[in-house]
Amino acid sequence: QVQLVESGGGLAQAGGSLRLSCATSGSISSINGMGWYRQTPGKARELVAGISSIGLTNYADSVKGRFTISRDMAKNTVYLRMNSLKPEDTAVYYCKISTMRMDYWGKGTLVTVSS
Repeated sequence: QVQLVESGGGLAQAGGSLRLSCATSGSISSINGMGWYRQTPGKARELVAGISSIGLTNYADSVKGRFTISRDMAKNTVYLRMNSLKPEDTAVYYCKISTMRMDYWGKGTLVTVSS
């Protein structure tokens, strides 16, 4: 049984930083990519950052230059370093791991940025 567990969320002040982690349990093979998404009430979940199996990264325009995605392939763990946080970054952040067979999602971690 594969499970993804996010951690590192919480309250931060505008301009501050947080580092999210997504740890996995269970066996996952043939990973195509890993990513972080976020969602606020009433809005669709949106991609924040992704990293492919060969290490290529992509970011939402709103976080470019502020957020950095990284991974530890040996541990099947993905991270999101968030700097220069803004109140509009407030959301529930979810990690996702995509394999050839299916996608796995975590349950999310809340990030709140105060002005």
